[in-house]
Amino acid sequence: MRSALPLAGLFGLATATPIIYDGRAPFNYTGEDLNNSIDPYLSVVKGSTENATHYSTLLGHFLPATPLWNTPLPILPILSVPTEQPIAISIDNTSIFIPGGTPPTPQNGFRRTELIAQANGNHTALNAVTDVGTTVFHVSIRGDEGRPLNYTHEYQIVWIEPNDGSHVFEIQLGSPFTDPTGTLPAPEAHYLKVRDHALNLLFETPFSLEDWHNFAVQIDWTNRTLGVFYSTNDAPLEAVTGIEPNDSTPEGAAGQGDYHFGVLKLPLVDPSETPAEQANVVYYGIQEGTTEALIYSGVFVEMITEGVSAGNGKVISAIS
Repeated sequence: MRSALPLAGLFGLATATPIIYDGRAPFNYTGEDLNNSIDPYLSVVKGSTENATHYSTLLGHFLPATPLWNTPLPILPILSVPTEQPIAISIDNTSIFIPGGTPPTPQNGFRRTELIAQANGNHTALNAVTDVGTTVFHVSIRGDEGRPLNYTHEYQIVWIEPNDGSHVFEIQLGSPFTDPTGTLPAPEAHYLKVRDHALNLLFETPFSLEDWHNFAVQIDWTNRTLGVFYSTNDAPLEAVTGIEPNDSTPEGAAGQGDYHFGVLKLPLVDPSETPAEQANVVYYGIQEGTTEALIYSGVFVEMITEGVSAGNGKVISAIS
């Protein structure tokens, strides 16, 4: 099995702090690798009737990844070249995940496709490395103009998920789910929103489809706090929050979880269903069958031993 660990050396010119997980897909990573959950991704969270590559597409050189982590040319450092390929992640009406269980129960309320960080073929063991001390989770997101989202729905697009199903933090788009349904689309449905474990809003910014939106979320796992960095395109990351409490998260190993990125679309309330069913977004509600997608790059996790990678070879101080 191909290991993600050598990728840290590949990106050494673009980042200066210790990389403990690298999810930036090199150009030799293939669709077959994706279908077989070869590092650095576990690709099983998808519709059960299709391969992973039906939903997740490696874009090669078709679209440049976020330029933050490009490698400068040694003979002309003012120029740089991409060293990763973006991944388009889509959902359609077959995107019904069936998790393990007895009996297995399809999640009919959701439409979801996600990639989960893993190393050495093990996503759970990776958590014991990335979810201790103070670490920074990077991701860059871009719209897919040919497959737009339906902003009347809520989309969860980046998060860390402990075993209890909560999210240590999450990045959202769309109209937050309400029961009964509120005004749609919500006033800030076209904003990217970073929320903490208790769903408090930490940062929001308009989502422009043609730009790369670069995020880094600093997590102090011991003191249970968060901090957010953000930029667009080739602008270096900058802190956009201070240290924010996140003390509703479970302490210790119970608060550790898998790093997800992808498209999870929540339903709308179905008036014909019972109140209990209407509140159960996993298994009930209204979904439409359109194909929708987002594009990702720049996914990695680093320690803050030498600061926080801001892009273009720049390192800045952690939020304190």
